[in-house]
Amino acid sequence: MTGLAKTDCVAVIGAGAMGAGIAQVAAAAGHPVLLFDARADAAKAGRDGIVAILDRLVTKAKISPAERDAISSRLTVATALEDLRDAQLVIEAIVENLEVKRDLFNRLESVVSHETILATNTSSLSVTAIASGLRFPERFAGLHFFNPAPLMQLVEVISGLASSKQVLHRLHETVLTWGKTPVHATSSPGFIVNRIARPYYAEALRLYEEQVASPQTIDAILRSSGGFRMGPFELMDLIGHDVNFAVTRSVFEAFFGDPRYRPSLVQKELVAAGWLGRKSGRGFYHYTEGAVRPEPATAPQYPAPTQVTIEGDLGPAEPLVNCIEEKGISVVRQTGTGLIRVAETSLRLTDGHSATALVSEGAPPNLVLFDLAKDFATATRVAIAQAANAAPEAIAAAIGLFQILGKQVSVVEDSPGLIVFRTVAMLANEAMEAVLTGVATPDDIDRALRLGMNFPDGPLTWADRIGGGLILAGLDAIHAETGDPRYRASLRLRQRVTSGRTLADPSHQSRGVTVWV
Repeated sequence: MTGLAKTDCVAVIGAGAMGAGIAQVAAAAGHPVLLFDARADAAKAGRDGIVAILDRLVTKAKISPAERDAISSRLTVATALEDLRDAQLVIEAIVENLEVKRDLFNRLESVVSHETILATNTSSLSVTAIASGLRFPERFAGLHFFNPAPLMQLVEVISGLASSKQVLHRLHETVLTWGKTPVHATSSPGFIVNRIARPYYAEALRLYEEQVASPQTIDAILRSSGGFRMGPFELMDLIGHDVNFAVTRSVFEAFFGDPRYRPSLVQKELVAAGWLGRKSGRGFYHYTEGAVRPEPATAPQYPAPTQVTIEGDLGPAEPLVNCIEEKGISVVRQTGTGLIRVAETSLRLTDGHSATALVSEGAPPNLVLFDLAKDFATATRVAIAQAANAAPEAIAAAIGLFQILGKQVSVVEDSPGLIVFRTVAMLANEAMEAVLTGVATPDDIDRALRLGMNFPDGPLTWADRIGGGLILAGLDAIHAETGDPRYRASLRLRQRVTSGRTLADPSHQSRGVTVWV
């Protein structure tokens, strides 16, 4: 079965930013499109907004005047639900309220033909629950676009319990013809992106609550060391804390209070204060005219070492050896347990323990931990922390080494897993749990997080590059040191590491994953 034909009519219900964006995508793909909204004049305003966007694209030479006119001619305002009777696909993009959506689709089912596919753009509600009152729930599915729909490539195709494979396949093929990238997920809280991305926000908020570092420092570390396009705090400010907090709370409640999805009291306070981010002029940052962006914590200049000793293999941090040699620093290699020694200072890549805990277990007293980087050769910032009783000279030696390698250094509080490693480990762990429970395949998860969140890599591919064993050991260490059940490792992660399989390998995936394409 192929996707919709170009002559097939697509109807979009809801003419807000998302609904109008979806209508623009369908019209640009060649379909006649009906745009309907129950609010007076909203559909006309939505169509006018699309035409204004097309005009700007013509001005920027992104499309021709003829293309603009053709797309505009395919957009029609519907004034009543009954006008949608001939649509072959109806996509709903209205308020996130279960009863309102159910009522709409129950009324719609008596208007359209039995062959019409019905889809919801919900980002948080159960597709199964929305379809539960329909006479033909098998023709119902989720079609979750990301904002702005004309620009974002990802579309989550969500199967409810009753959704037929034929309908899912047709939606998948249709999304492809629209120039988008579809991924499949089963109906579950948060689907793929809104569930698996939760640790990106949650760990940053928790680190801030624990006073490990300031928001601007955490953002800078995750951008300049982790390779993320936006830091979590600036991203939450962009999304809006009311929206981000509501999604987190929705996922938390849907998982019956699982601590992995626990909302943040800090974010709750921001919402209570009306500090919602960019749209209110203030969130973690100020956005009023003339506001000055605070600088991340950056260490002052310290002397560079002339010689370092590398003990054993540094694992993911091994590229640092070449960086050190390229700077003309003498390198002595010895056997050992993955340490960089500078005079009396020992540097080690975080393994999930805090530096203080490692010293208590026998590590050298002047221990400094450094955080993970996506690419140690190109990272421009690194986070470090020293053990509680380390000599003052220890942190100075570590700073001097990383500075000569061309990296700014942020000294943070000694925290299990530090910042980048802890974030990546939690993202990978959540992805593994989603595969375990049949939500999505490893490939679709990685693809969804790259396209839906602009992550530098999929969490499972990234974790494989670090090493699944290191991810598992790191989570176990954070769990043991904090006692917080949110850090418990997924059973699938543990099984994959024990069996020697990679995390991104789709073989032996959970039987709950429906492969229908």
